[in-house]
Amino acid sequence: MAKYMLIMRGTDEGAAAYADIDIEQVIESMGRYNESMMDAGVLVAGEGLSDAAQGAVVDFSGETPVVTDGPYGETKELFNGFWIVDVATQEEAVEWAKRAPLHGPGNKIEVRRVNGPEDFPQDNEWIQKEEGWREQLGTN
Repeated sequence: MAKYMLIMRGTDEGAAAYADIDIEQVIESMGRYNESMMDAGVLVAGEGLSDAAQGAVVDFSGETPVVTDGPYGETKELFNGFWIVDVATQEEAVEWAKRAPLHGPGNKIEVRRVNGPEDFPQDNEWIQKEEGWREQLGTN
């Protein structure tokens, strides 16, 4: 089994399309989707994010970090939320992503494998410390 993050991405155009849908319908659709992943035993975590206007970006392009409060000017894509699923293959993660109740232009789900400790040199001091931190946090 491996963990995959399903990253919900959207555009301003996609968000505008959701403005015409009853919020209760959106919540119910997402609830049913989340429940189906819970019932299948694959959902590890998932959260939606607040509006980008309430966030900030820390840009490391220059010599010192520059913070920009949202909204960030021109936005082509926004990271709107995520799910983490624990499944056997990337193909299975993609199948779960395809079932998400997202509609309209510009809505996408990016599927990415979550690296585990086994992906790094096991003799590295910081990787060993991280394993201890995972145990402390109960995220092993």
